[in-house]
Amino acid sequence: MAKGEKIIVDVERCKGCGLCVIACDKKILSMSKKLNKKGLHFVEWKDLKDCKSCAMCAIVCPEAAIEVYRDSRRA
Repeated sequence: MAKGEKIIVDVERCKGCGLCVIACDKKILSMSKKLNKKGLHFVEWKDLKDCKSCAMCAIVCPEAAIEVYRDSRRA
């Protein structure tokens, strides 16, 4: 992940469906052992250094719980 890029997960909005985990071709997402306020496991990141900011995780999220911010100057 390049400098200035970030990923935000709204853990309270996440319902733990795991679609983002499946969609990530770098396999850096996993379901947390922790629970959110609804009692659901939410997604967390293993290591963002391998993230290419493709935003597939955000695209497939039915709850819009993931936001990906990337440098607009990148191709």
